[in-house]
Amino acid sequence: MTVTGTIAVSRLASRMPARMKEALLVSDAVERRFAARLEQAAPEMPRVVVSLDGHAGALEDVTVAYFSGDVFPDRTVDFLRTVIRAKRLRWFHSFSAGVDSPFFQGLLERGIRLSTSSGAMAAPIAHTVFLYILAFSRDLRGWFSDQHEQVWAPREVRDLQGRRLGVFGLGPIGLEIARLGRAFGMDVVGFRRNPRGDEPCETRTSGELAAALGSLDYLVLAAPLSDETRCVIDAAALRAMKSDAVLVNIARGELVEQTSLVEALTQGWIGGAALDVFEQEPLPEGNPLWNLPNVIVTPHSSGNNPGNFFRATEIFIDNLGRYVRGEPLRNEVTRAGEAIS
Repeated sequence: MTVTGTIAVSRLASRMPARMKEALLVSDAVERRFAARLEQAAPEMPRVVVSLDGHAGALEDVTVAYFSGDVFPDRTVDFLRTVIRAKRLRWFHSFSAGVDSPFFQGLLERGIRLSTSSGAMAAPIAHTVFLYILAFSRDLRGWFSDQHEQVWAPREVRDLQGRRLGVFGLGPIGLEIARLGRAFGMDVVGFRRNPRGDEPCETRTSGELAAALGSLDYLVLAAPLSDETRCVIDAAALRAMKSDAVLVNIARGELVEQTSLVEALTQGWIGGAALDVFEQEPLPEGNPLWNLPNVIVTPHSSGNNPGNFFRATEIFIDNLGRYVRGEPLRNEVTRAGEAIS
């Protein structure tokens, strides 16, 4: 990671007393685009703004921090170092739904509330999932190869309607994938820790995934990383899948035992895989996944979309108002990978 400049922390509260009970830490981009909205949501909470100019200032009043997408990834380390120096921090909100890193666990262990903008990237990620699924059902790689070679070779395509789609993890992303699957006419079954009864598809407990693997044509992993989900797709699971089934992972690389996945793809245990996440990122040069003909590799970017910054910040602003009013927060996390609601 290359970062130029130094962090600047400046208080935007000249009209306020020098020391406040509550202050909000945000990036310069959030301040520039959402200052009026932040003021409306928390009029009594001055803001401390992190930028790349000048020197660090006082952080003693900061009790709330918003980790926004504009500082990821190049400024992440500097921003989080600033957060660590805010000794009175009470609540941390992350733009990303993924909060399985040790940093977030450390916040929870310190008694700091943690919430996310889960759902902000649901639509673009779900759309990418169906890009993968359609690419496999249409042999898009083969079409591209024929085009490159200037070969006219008509081929059949595989129907999606009636195919069985499994979605492991029914948070906002998984629910949107399930909804689109239904729209494509697929037979969708979802898996989550505790089915609620209001899902848009047949839903089973997470523990029932193993028994269902042999019936799935496509399996999408959309669950957070936790002790329960780590390596949920291991050699046994891959052997249980259909020989033409496609595995899609847009969650975390550690949900899949990568060595076993490579064997499954080369030995024909499954038909293919579309992978946006990996055990090690960036995926190292020379890793066999790069060159396997039945694999689509994308660089952890299935949800990258210019609108994410605004959608994520809208969720934070809503939560900021809830925090000020003493109401429950949206997407609050009790421990890494587990949300309250």
